[in-house]
Amino acid sequence: MASELTRRIERNAQYQQLIKARNALGWSLTILVFAAYYGFILIVAFDKKLFATPLAAGMTTTWGIPLGIGIILLTVLLTAIYVRKANSQYDPALKQILEKEVQS
Repeated sequence: MASELTRRIERNAQYQQLIKARNALGWSLTILVFAAYYGFILIVAFDKKLFATPLAAGMTTTWGIPLGIGIILLTVLLTAIYVRKANSQYDPALKQILEKEVQS
């Protein structure tokens, strides 16, 4: 059972706006990750030659290696973007909302 404070916070317009913005960012980043990973898998499934192509003549490293590493780095970057936004905007805003509701 939710306490009165919890109910007040959930009804707070700023809180609802904050949750909406956080969810929008989270879903956007999730879609980017899924598109990258599934795009990579689809290319592996339907165009193996593309990833098997050497980066340059005489090289043994193929395009699949840097693209695979790129997807991993993309995931790390998107996670860092979310954490930075959460730490710089979402957490302080949530703290401000909580302090305001506790005082009232």
